[in-house]
Amino acid sequence: MVKVLIALLAVLASVAGLPALAQIAAPPGAEAYFIEPADGATVKSPFTVKFGLKGFGIAPALVDWPDTGHFHLLIDREAIPPGSLIPNEPTAIDYAGGQTEAQVTLPPGTHTLILQIGDHQHIPHLPAIVSKKITITVSP
Repeated sequence: MVKVLIALLAVLASVAGLPALAQIAAPPGAEAYFIEPADGATVKSPFTVKFGLKGFGIAPALVDWPDTGHFHLLIDREAIPPGSLIPNEPTAIDYAGGQTEAQVTLPPGTHTLILQIGDHQHIPHLPAIVSKKITITVSP
């Protein structure tokens, strides 16, 4: 419900010409990365994705602690631009509970994965904390 209200406020703000959603500053050197799978890996679905984070902390969504956020796994899409709400949909999975690994099921084929950190309201930090995009192949 909170995400729906935040999204509605963002849409209303953009229509009214108001500034983008407020962003929280990220400390210098904060970095998201994949522990596994490795870039170029071939996996069988479902597979485990382990998230890594350096220079920053993890907190569940709606918990507003300094220098913390939570992971979003972006599948076959680009990172969410600053000032936007990170959606919770099949190609942008929200780990709002503060999870640092997940079982992921994808259809066979080549896929790209990106980790992006969202603040307590699912908004990217400034600058955004985004992993390097990796490519994996899911075998049949």
